[in-house]
Amino acid sequence: MNATENNLVIPSYNTPSISSSAMLVEINRRRWNGYARNKDATEKVRQDYNAGRKSARVNQTLLINEPLFDKVNTLYGALGTTLYHYTMPWLDRGPRLLTTPMFFQFNREVTEIINEIENNALPAFFAEYPNMIARAGDPDRLGALFNVDHYPDVDALRDHYSITLKYAPVPEAGDFRVDIGAEALAQVRESYESSYQEQLKSAYADVWQRTYEALTNMSKRLEGEKKQGKFHESLVTNITDMVDLLDKFNITNDPNMARAKVQIAQAMRGVTIDGLKEDDYFRLETKAKVDNLLKSFEW
Repeated sequence: MNATENNLVIPSYNTPSISSSAMLVEINRRRWNGYARNKDATEKVRQDYNAGRKSARVNQTLLINEPLFDKVNTLYGALGTTLYHYTMPWLDRGPRLLTTPMFFQFNREVTEIINEIENNALPAFFAEYPNMIARAGDPDRLGALFNVDHYPDVDALRDHYSITLKYAPVPEAGDFRVDIGAEALAQVRESYESSYQEQLKSAYADVWQRTYEALTNMSKRLEGEKKQGKFHESLVTNITDMVDLLDKFNITNDPNMARAKVQIAQAMRGVTIDGLKEDDYFRLETKAKVDNLLKSFEW
């Protein structure tokens, strides 16, 4: 039904509201990259190869074979992996869409990683950092490339690190409360409505793509009458995990996504990595089911 503002007909829309079933989440992360440009080495490379001024650049790794530094980087990477796993894209390079059923598990895992970084990994790294600098000039590390001026002091190093976890509500489609006049307001609402629909479409496309990749990977790995290569547990869990995600990501009750969840769950019932390793017939039967799934949906 259309509403009227100042004798102007404002179009109504049928975009489903997801504000009560999802939220936006963003993790802002800063960290020291541990690299520095070596101007002297850069110039030497250019001269040795008789190359021009912009032809080469030597960026050196400042901390080599340092487990405490590597652990910090691994945990920072885990933050991004966890965010990607539990969420869908929403805004370009901005907040991602987190469904309500995913919130508690996501929040628990992310909080555990952040606590590990801030309470354990970073303090241990900062405490050992001066010794790391002292070791950096060893022959099996930087050797003659070492330059102490490339390293920030501990206080400056601390300022390179920060993590901020932020949640925000999903705006209602067309919920604009600005005084710009009825005609302009209608135009803004229509523009946002289109954007809102595209964002939701993009979010679902991401879920479908993840599912397609997991199924395609299994299909390829199960080719042939005899087992090819090593099978890892993730070959199965990557798909069974998607069954749960298809359910918890389906905030608009999309019938195709609901059907995919049911059919994938049925196809994977009783499938184990040991069964795929040991039974050639079972492996080929599973591949046939997976291939049928790949043909059943428009990916």
